[in-house]
Amino acid sequence: MIYIGVTGWGDHESLYRKGIPPRDKLKEYAGYFPTVEVDASFYAVQPKKNAQRWVDETPDAFQFIVKAYQGMTGHERGAIPFESKEQMFEAFIDSLEPYQTAGKLAMVLFQFPPWFDCQKENVDYLRWCRQQMGSIPCALEFRNQTWFSPDLREKTLAFMKEEDWIHVVCDEPQTGEGSVPIVLETISPQNVLVRFHGRNLHGWQQKNASNWREVRYLYRYNQQELEEWAEYIKNLQKQSEKVYVLFNNNSGGDAADNARQMISLLNIEYENLAPRQLDLF
Repeated sequence: MIYIGVTGWGDHESLYRKGIPPRDKLKEYAGYFPTVEVDASFYAVQPKKNAQRWVDETPDAFQFIVKAYQGMTGHERGAIPFESKEQMFEAFIDSLEPYQTAGKLAMVLFQFPPWFDCQKENVDYLRWCRQQMGSIPCALEFRNQTWFSPDLREKTLAFMKEEDWIHVVCDEPQTGEGSVPIVLETISPQNVLVRFHGRNLHGWQQKNASNWREVRYLYRYNQQELEEWAEYIKNLQKQSEKVYVLFNNNSGGDAADNARQMISLLNIEYENLAPRQLDLF
């Protein structure tokens, strides 16, 4: 099974009726895609009432990929708003209960920052994180090239397999140490996650501008690039039962369009999506 979706559901105006209230967007989103990445959880551990509402607004087969809170992955530069790391993880795990009860938690995504390089201290922290998460499926995404350097690539994949991480295959600009190459390998027979970040090399390198978040993911994949990736995804499907595909090139509103193009290229017809509302005007 191939699950295709995008990151978040708020910024994809090509999907929605004109003037639709923000609170209704997830319901309509679920008429197009069977999965979504919850990115609000990165900025704050979400109240369970939020997760419960999102679960209630989506079809029974819908799957959520919940992004780990930034304090868990080292993005939080200041003090974490918890008494300890253990308490932070406990609060985050508790927030997942509605997804788990409904059978809608595909995985938790741990995306680590560019400065999280391959060294013993960080390897130990990854092992500790995985222990804290218990039996919850967890995906691991790096943003530092050292993990996949020629002499460490196979060791990294072996470590991830041993610790029961789900591999995140990334398509992103190649800017040296602050990015990772495309590594088309799965390490789990159950799940693999593909994330499309675009190929905006200039935007990826621009970190100090006030609008860097808007520029970073400003990219629209062309037909040739999508066709190439369609073949990659087919090959990944031969290795893992479920392939999750997320388009994160949101800045220009391109993610939803590219995701729908990929669905068409792969000749996928999803069943059990939410009913779509017709916009007559």
